[in-house]
Formats: sequence, structure tokens, C-alpha cells
Amino acid sequence: MPLPAQSQSQSQSQSQSLLLLLLLLLPLLIGGAAGSVASPPVRAETVTKSFPDPSGPSVPADPSVPAVARSWPVAPHPTVVRGWAPPATPYRPGHRGVDLAAPPGTPVRAVAAGRVTFAGRVAGKGVVSVTAADTGEPPLRTTYEPVRASVEKGTEVAAGEVVGTVEAAGSHCPAGCLHWGLRRGETYLNPLSLLPPWLLNPHRPVLLPVLGVPIPAGAEDRRPPTGD
Repeated sequence: MPLPAQSQSQSQSQSQSLLLLLLLLLPLLIGGAAGSVASPPVRAETVTKSFPDPSGPSVPADPSVPAVARSWPVAPHPTVVRGWAPPATPYRPGHRGVDLAAPPGTPVRAVAAGRVTFAGRVAGKGVVSVTAADTGEPPLRTTYEPVRASVEKGTEVAAGEVVGTVEAAGSHCPAGCLHWGLRRGETYLNPLSLLPPWLLNPHRPVLLPVLGVPIPAGAEDRRPPTGD
């Protein structure tokens, strides 16, 4: 028996409503299914201070050493072929300085202003020592070897001023290098601690001063000198 016209109309209306409801819910169903797929894990990376030392960032800068350097001993940004490795005791073997790649004849510069306190030969190697100005008592003393000195003892030098050239004789690096040391009294220190961040990592963004805004304490060492 055929259904009455009113019943057929109600059935068609219900089917249309159900179809419309499914069309409305379809995007939500698809989105929920896609969101349930596990996302690949994100690899976490730790950002550490760049320290151009082959012994790695585990060798921190010495907080007792002011970052007074205004240039590297050999320009512009040398490779550290052997890093700072202090001995466990004063009489144990170690490396009391850093070796910077530099072929013979490379100009050697004072990293900070000071006075030349030695310029001569020690055990057949040319050595230049510069005592840095305003670095406390006893003051910091930088040493450079093997170097053919172009300055004499007692000479006042500015930061970046040439004090000699790398010698071939006395270098323990096959291609030549400069051994750079640092002492306070009889204590050997890491010479890389003299370098402010803008010299350690020249590609690091530099904060520039904003007119009317005071410079935070300690920020001076993060800014390159503007010159006189």
C-alpha cells in the first residue's frame, strides 16, 4: 500500500535534515582525525656560549679576569689549534695558554694597552711580555711566543699595536702558530678570558645604546669600541 503524501513529505524532510547535519559535522570529523595523528617529536637544542677553544665550552671564562682585550694577538679571528688545559698541580704536564694558527711573519699585536716588561729570548725562543694597564695587583701579564720583537722593554703600547712577528724557530705547530699566555703573579690563567663576547664571537648580535636609556651594568664588555 503506498504511503500517504504527508508521510512521504515528512520522510524526505527528515532525510534532508540528516544529510545537512552530516555535511556540517564532516569538517569537524576530518579535523579531529588529523589532529589525532601523533606529531613528530621536536628535538631540543641547548644554546651554549661560543668559545673558540678546541677543549670545548666546558672551559669557562675566568670571572677574575677583566675582558680588557680590544683585539686578538693575530688578526682578524684566528683558529685556536690548541686550547687552555691547565695542569692538575703546578708540576704536572698541561698547556698553560692557547695556540693560535699563524704562519711565520704574521704581525703580533698587544691585546690590551700596557707596558712591555720583557722582549728577548728564552731558551732560544723569542718572547714578548706586556703588562696590561689597570688590571689590579698584581697586574695581568700577557706573553707571546715565538716572536721576533719589534719593541723594547719599557715601551708603552696601545691595544692592537704590533709588538713583533711570529718566528718559525721555536714553534711547535707544523704550519706555525703563536702561543699566547696570561699570568697574574705566578698564577697562569686562560688568556681567552681577556676577550669580550664581541671578539669571541664576531657574528653575535650587538646591543646598541638607545637615546635616554642607561646602559645596564656589565653591558660595556658586550659592545665593540667606537674609537676616539
